[in-house]
Amino acid sequence: MSITAAPPTASARSRASSRRAKKVAHVGFIAALPFLAPALAFYLLFVVGPMVESVRLSFFEWSGFQGAPQVFVGLRNYVRIFTQDPVFWTALTNTVIWVILSLLIPVALGLVLAIALNRPLFGRNTFRSLFYIPGVLAPIAIANMWRWMYNPNFGVGVTLAEMFNLPWLAEIQWLGDRNLALYSIFAAFVWQIAGTNMVLFLAGLQSVVPEHVEAARLDGANAWQVFRHVMLPALRPVTVVVVVLTIINSIKVFDLIVGMTGGGPAQSTQVLALWSYTQSFANNQYGLGNAIATVLLVITLIIVVPYMVWTARQEKNS
Repeated sequence: MSITAAPPTASARSRASSRRAKKVAHVGFIAALPFLAPALAFYLLFVVGPMVESVRLSFFEWSGFQGAPQVFVGLRNYVRIFTQDPVFWTALTNTVIWVILSLLIPVALGLVLAIALNRPLFGRNTFRSLFYIPGVLAPIAIANMWRWMYNPNFGVGVTLAEMFNLPWLAEIQWLGDRNLALYSIFAAFVWQIAGTNMVLFLAGLQSVVPEHVEAARLDGANAWQVFRHVMLPALRPVTVVVVVLTIINSIKVFDLIVGMTGGGPAQSTQVLALWSYTQSFANNQYGLGNAIATVLLVITLIIVVPYMVWTARQEKNS
């Protein structure tokens, strides 16, 4: 009497397939490790190392001078920045505003530019280059350009006021008004980063299958429906990259503010990255400066890590 073995169930086949995939990934990682080792070593030395040292120094009081003692003070630096430093709260508020605006304006503008310049258009490559050029310029050079444009004596506002007979336009203090200065600097940031987002979205649009778009149109889908149901799912991986890079760039914004206002007027454009630098290198309070930098690191991780985990789960479930 012969006994025929039952075929494996779907769950058993799935587990076996998963084990094979993990084994292949493990073998691939071991094979790639010699090639990854040099870059990983440099990353640990120049990124992770200083990061850990910054966190360590946040628990000490130190003037930064060679030979000066590093006095362990525990959480005192954190207590000081949260309870005795009003500039810290201004910088934190401005940083949050900057991040929110960055996720709304440059990301949306980059997507719109990418969709517009993904179509057959005369001079399309020229327009792409023109929009991308600000992304490769040094931020301090962009700060000097926009500071000149905002100049109250001979800037763009004065020129437009004379051309269109709008005297009130010449009276606006773009960088001198504490209620307006932060948003004036943010306009330069949008000009700088929107082109980079456009290029990333353009790369994502290349993965959209033209036949799928054509099929959707033949089924009666309008432009919005084609974008929502065909283009947007294909852009999901690129959108993750764009959002993460935008968050990181907005949280660590430094050069533009230093070059345009230096944190003024009256600390109204102060942000956490600049205030950390000021406390460390201008006020010689490295403990406070590194405590602010650590808070900035924690905020970045709180925003970026959950977003990446959520998008990874969405990608897995789709």
